[in-house]
Amino acid sequence: MRIAVPLPAGEVTVSAQLEMPAGAPWAALALAHGAGAGMDHPFLVGFAAALRAEGIATMRFVFPYLEAGRRMPGPPAHALATWTAVMHELEAAVPGIPQIAAGKSYGGRMASMAAAEGLIAPAALVYLGYPFHPPGKPESPRGEHLARVSAPQLFVEGDIDPFIQPLDQFEAAVATSPDAEILWMPGGGHSFEVKGRRRPADAIGAELGASVVPWLRAPVARRSCASSEIRASSEIGRQDPPTLGESPTK
Repeated sequence: MRIAVPLPAGEVTVSAQLEMPAGAPWAALALAHGAGAGMDHPFLVGFAAALRAEGIATMRFVFPYLEAGRRMPGPPAHALATWTAVMHELEAAVPGIPQIAAGKSYGGRMASMAAAEGLIAPAALVYLGYPFHPPGKPESPRGEHLARVSAPQLFVEGDIDPFIQPLDQFEAAVATSPDAEILWMPGGGHSFEVKGRRRPADAIGAELGASVVPWLRAPVARRSCASSEIRASSEIGRQDPPTLGESPTK
């Protein structure tokens, strides 16, 4: 499928792949790639497949720079516009269920920025290897905006990932968020590879996907309950007022 993305120089379209679970989905998740790989990277394919096995619809997509054949990411504004368009498309394609934004590295960071600016309002966000700073440059953190993200956030991190060292600096930044947790992968690097344990990328992605699902159920349940309460309040507000001398329904 193609998704239209309005950019300052004109509208472009990007590739996306919407895939449904065997039964009715209880949530839908948009999944962005990292800076150096596209939506068909085995890691993302494996991650998405694991989510669908648990009843979550998935939509993988690419950013405009990759669609145009370029290797380096474009301006952040282009990525934020893409996230906005993708979440709108996901809601239209799979309406009435909680929507989740997730991404590997760069793709996850762009989702967090879109959420911080109010461009998207997902039920939750999942970051797969958040690039908190360039490797070896902890003096250049990229997480000030995380405190402005109101939705629950899950950071899935390898504890030897060079993008988040030293860990205490990264943990302090995550702690500024209203609702955030870290799911540690012991011995994992930025791509969640573990020294001495050779695994294909799709298997790594599938393992992470299965690990993320239990966490996702909590914010999705909270969002569903809130929506039910809003609907109930609306129904009450639409009831005809009692006539004079009539008791309200208890």
